[in-house]
Amino acid sequence: MIAETLQIIAFTVAVAIGATIVMVPPGVAVAWALARGDFRGKSIVETLFTLPLVVPPVATGYLLLRFFSRRGPVGELLDRLGIEVVFTWKAVLVAMAVMGLPLVVRTARAGFEARSRRFEQMAETLGSGPWRVFATVSLPLAARPILAGALLGFSRALGEFGATIVLAGNIPGRTRTIAVAMYSDFETGRDAHAWSLLAASLVIAWVAVSAANRLGRGSRARPLRGSNEAPGPRTA
Repeated sequence: MIAETLQIIAFTVAVAIGATIVMVPPGVAVAWALARGDFRGKSIVETLFTLPLVVPPVATGYLLLRFFSRRGPVGELLDRLGIEVVFTWKAVLVAMAVMGLPLVVRTARAGFEARSRRFEQMAETLGSGPWRVFATVSLPLAARPILAGALLGFSRALGEFGATIVLAGNIPGRTRTIAVAMYSDFETGRDAHAWSLLAASLVIAWVAVSAANRLGRGSRARPLRGSNEAPGPRTA
């Protein structure tokens, strides 16, 4: 039982880390566009990247299944390339990334919006283009909120169940994550094994969320030097 528990935990953490790596670049790009951009369809993009937080995860999993099945628009193309997603570890990664992405977007966007545009405008006046401003000014200034968003996305991926069970199934040794294994254990009366997985999940999630909260508090507590805010009155 110990070997099985460790295998499930290691698999879940490894795929959640992979999903975090996948979700952070597009999440940061979308967050920056929403924080700094003013374009047609902005409200649609905002809604699209919020939906996974509010619709049932099973519904999200069903939509992903339709997309990545062999007859789906994405799955058909991948099938021609010899890449199978559904009911593999790749399906677990996709489900985790999709469900964690909104948290990355929301947290990173708040980080960008909390930063003064003064330094970005200075870089623009010196001739830097949008991408260079983003890479050399915006991204470093919002590094802490972005990292906090990545940790929250990882935590969400770690506990993902609904979309995973639909898209990846419950295949021992292949797609069984902590959440899926706990559900299976409770159904079959393996309460002791389920409790061990629950304890491991709580510890990992506690560490990740606590670190994200510290990063969030630290970024709010450290105002940027040279901001446009006027200094307060000095007291004797």
